[in-house]
Amino acid sequence: MKIAPVVHELKKRGMPQFLVHTGQHYDPNMSQTFFEQLGMPEPDVYLGVGSDTHARQTARVMAAFEEVCQERKPDLVIVGGDVNSTLAAALVAAKLHIPVGHVEAGLRSFDRTMPEEINRICADHLSEFLFTTEKSGDENLKKEGVSKEKIHFVGNCMVDTLLKHVDMAVQASPWDEFGLEPGHYGLLTLHRPSNVDDPKTLKSIVKVIGKASRDILILFPVHPRTRERLQQLEVKIPSSVRLCDPLPYLSLVGLMARAKYVLTDSGGIQEETTVLNVPCLTLRWNTERPVTLTKGTNRLVGTDADKVEKGVKEILAGKWRRGRRPPLWDGKSAVRIVDIIQEKMS
Repeated sequence: MKIAPVVHELKKRGMPQFLVHTGQHYDPNMSQTFFEQLGMPEPDVYLGVGSDTHARQTARVMAAFEEVCQERKPDLVIVGGDVNSTLAAALVAAKLHIPVGHVEAGLRSFDRTMPEEINRICADHLSEFLFTTEKSGDENLKKEGVSKEKIHFVGNCMVDTLLKHVDMAVQASPWDEFGLEPGHYGLLTLHRPSNVDDPKTLKSIVKVIGKASRDILILFPVHPRTRERLQQLEVKIPSSVRLCDPLPYLSLVGLMARAKYVLTDSGGIQEETTVLNVPCLTLRWNTERPVTLTKGTNRLVGTDADKVEKGVKEILAGKWRRGRRPPLWDGKSAVRIVDIIQEKMS
């Protein structure tokens, strides 16, 4: 969702590029269908690294991507987000003296227990082009000593993708597959290691969600790592929480757009619900996307049952604050990114 708009804009201008898929995300609904639904070309290179520990996965991406760079000799490597592949590709490129452009730079949760925070910080300080999504990103980078000439506030590429596809996603009526009615269900996503890897935390969240689902059914597309943890712990899921497999992008967007509310620990979904003006309860105590709190529909509730219950009651009573779309979240972020690349690399 972050890279597709850039790929399309580069292609539109006839700029040569090649696309590398590391294989870090390998579930078909979290990988292949994204390429198909977003109209992206097949990857020129597929590394197939799969799942592993953070260290081994990062190392495998680095070893494989180094070969790609040595063979292809790119003038610029563009990475997106905050996953292990982001850090690995940035490290390889920087050590080969290839400039790096980081899409979604500058976001900070200020919680270094999150592996994503480590990835974000390191990728940013390895990059020559830092494309930020909100003004907090600019300020974070300046405080860390990054030269202002490297920082470019361009808006949010994920919003480019969302605005392009949301009408199509809603028209497909994905709720019908689950026998749901628009506006009469909650939607849950859960995958952060801090939430699903700790047995006590995971059991607590399931209990909280069970209480929240008493008033309105919650649909829960289960991330593979989350499903594995639930099975290992033999956690009993309330009948008012309906589990399903991970969903293709368009199905998830359509369901999100017509949900009564969303419960999540995902950073991207905090942004998408803000744009869709759907109430969002974030199951974390911090966020690297503060604009979703100040301008959007997002509220941090952690794993506090009282906060979740209070939030759900406000939503059902129609008292949730309406959000405003943040600056430059207008569907043109990729245009600004490629403008900058053309200007600086020519």
